[in-house]
Amino acid sequence: MSIKLYQDVNKYDEGEGPPIVDAFHSAIKERIRALLRESGCSWSEFVFGKSYELLTAEDMKKIDAQVLASGYRYQGFAMISVQERPDAYAPIEGAGGNPDEFSFNHPEAVVSSPDASGKRQCGQGDNVVEHPKNVVGTARYFRSIQDVASALTAGVPASTIAIIDDCGGTLTAPILEQFEGVICAGGTVRSHLGILTREYGIPCVMNAKISDIRNGDRVEVEVSGQAKTTEAYQKGKEMSVRVWKLTR
Repeated sequence: MSIKLYQDVNKYDEGEGPPIVDAFHSAIKERIRALLRESGCSWSEFVFGKSYELLTAEDMKKIDAQVLASGYRYQGFAMISVQERPDAYAPIEGAGGNPDEFSFNHPEAVVSSPDASGKRQCGQGDNVVEHPKNVVGTARYFRSIQDVASALTAGVPASTIAIIDDCGGTLTAPILEQFEGVICAGGTVRSHLGILTREYGIPCVMNAKISDIRNGDRVEVEVSGQAKTTEAYQKGKEMSVRVWKLTR
């Protein structure tokens, strides 16, 4: 059975969304049509009064099971859902294994060979705020509550460049001030995490498409580059800054 993933969502695109979203929308619409036929309820009555009564949590669970049975799978950003419902998610490299072996491997990441100094581009993203110079530090993934709890107990190592998922603003808020910099795999400069790092003065790159960066790697983030503007998002203008792995 083929696996149809929920991934690479561009919130500024027009249309319904990726295949799994279309599948859910179709299943929900079909269920609502059936409920209206069975109850004799009008669309207006459903929307303004009876939707919660007629469309139940049990309906949504059945729809979820139906969509998964058709071969669709989620592609998780945060690991918590993956850990709680592993059968509902496509396999993710490093999930459940050695966290030091995990790395994001985005298909659109710009990757180069090392230059004479051992510096190799491993991706790009949207700079939140322009800083006087690039930030350099040690890459560390924060992908679960357990990661944050461990950092709260043991402390965040100095010069940590946190690599986190799309939900990172809420997840890492208790330790955010201790990061040297942040690389986030989702969102925009207007996301919650972008706003928090801007207020704290922490160098941050959002919507990062990176590859082959693992826990403990030395990285440099081009936060001296121009910050991406709202107009650039609206017009689809490319304003990426680079992320390098330092191999020497």
